[in-house]
Amino acid sequence: MAFARRGAGARADFAALASQVHPVFMLPPLAASVFGAVLAGRFALAPLALHALAAFFAVYTAHVKDGYVDFYARGEDDDHPMTAAGCRRALAGATLGFVAVAGALGVVASPATAALAVPMWLLGFLHAPQFDTNPVTTTLGYPLGIAVAIVGGHHAQTGSLAAEPLAFGLVFCVTLAGVKVIDDSTDYEYDRSIGKQTVAVALGREGARRLAYALVYTGFALVVVLAVDGLAPASAPAAALAFGVVATYAARAEAELATMLLIRGAYVFLALLVVAVWFRPLAGVPLPDIGVLGPYTYLATELAFGALAAGLLVRAGAVWRALRTVLVLYPLAFVWDWYTLEVGVFAIPLRTGAELAGIPIEEHLFMLVVPALVVGIHETLESV
Repeated sequence: MAFARRGAGARADFAALASQVHPVFMLPPLAASVFGAVLAGRFALAPLALHALAAFFAVYTAHVKDGYVDFYARGEDDDHPMTAAGCRRALAGATLGFVAVAGALGVVASPATAALAVPMWLLGFLHAPQFDTNPVTTTLGYPLGIAVAIVGGHHAQTGSLAAEPLAFGLVFCVTLAGVKVIDDSTDYEYDRSIGKQTVAVALGREGARRLAYALVYTGFALVVVLAVDGLAPASAPAAALAFGVVATYAARAEAELATMLLIRGAYVFLALLVVAVWFRPLAGVPLPDIGVLGPYTYLATELAFGALAAGLLVRAGAVWRALRTVLVLYPLAFVWDWYTLEVGVFAIPLRTGAELAGIPIEEHLFMLVVPALVVGIHETLESV
């Protein structure tokens, strides 16, 4: 009845059971559960502890079953600290623990809260061998579990669903999916040799890398959109900026180092979002009003973004390519701009009033700056 493959006695069995607690993957679901409570703005201790414990048992179930399948069923791993029977008993124990905690959660919080916790266990139990051979499910399983933990942690405190935890759940699901794609690519050669269809195997290393960083960037963009919309605090984009700096360095590294950097960046991302949500440091601080520049407001914005475009183009050595694009696009943009102004689609109150060829001088600059900025960003990405 021993759990450990090596050694005997309670100490060896405890060490074998403890070996399935992987802090790097265990802590984020627990933190996500607590983050849900932070979003709720309250910390009822019993529901908080029970929901976090449910997340623990769900992830522990995933680790035990994954190790059992990889070592005993597939022969993928070289070693495993637990016996086959020990794995099965640990799996049963973790499942019973989850059921007990979910039942208590249903009493302390609500049956709906308990029901919302069940998908965490299902994602963990079905990770191997059902989900981890399909590019979609092997990528989305863990990120979706984090999203469910956020929503469930919030529900445990409030007893209701709300837009804010759902929105942050989406942010983490998308962002961590990108991290997971990079993580899976570290086993590209082996997964390919056994026909395991991760995203890296399905798309190739470069295709998977492009998709991964597109997902990470989409998560950052969602934070900005949520902040503008009011669902996220005004300071939340600072978390995306910090993680973005880490992701920039990770993009230049090989898969294993990139994974380490991105996982740690995700911790920073979550920590800064907790600070933004809990303390709301920019609450009540008005947006900078550049309208004080009066008729030169629009012109000032064009000069600022024009300087950015020029800097990117010079760095990428793409000044002449941008100039060619602008010249080809300009007649079409001119007609479009003139027509929309003529029929009253929009008005520009904060402008100098100077016109050239029937449209404001600022619009002529706009038709230069925007395509130049687009080309500058594109060329910079290509050079990277």
